[in-house]
Amino acid sequence: MERIFAKSTLRQFWEKHPNSEQHLKTWYDTAMNSNWKTPNDVKKTYSNASILKDSRMVFNIKGNDYRLVVKFNFEKQWIFIRFIGTHNEYDKINIETV
Repeated sequence: MERIFAKSTLRQFWEKHPNSEQHLKTWYDTAMNSNWKTPNDVKKTYSNASILKDSRMVFNIKGNDYRLVVKFNFEKQWIFIRFIGTHNEYDKINIETV
């Protein structure tokens, strides 16, 4: 079972963007109930996720309306939320350093 830091970040986002709520809750529940050991394990669940450097991955949320960037610690089964935002906001960040 994964541990996700921090669900409150997702909650704050879906309060501003209510149409993302169910999609983010589904992602959260899936991640919490998964036993991902590698980025390829994640890709088996989310084939559209993009693998980045430094154990980071990008998830398309709600048909790519939103982007979620997370950093994994696969050994400890931790997921750190690094960014959640609109596609336009995502285009303005450096995903390698966020």
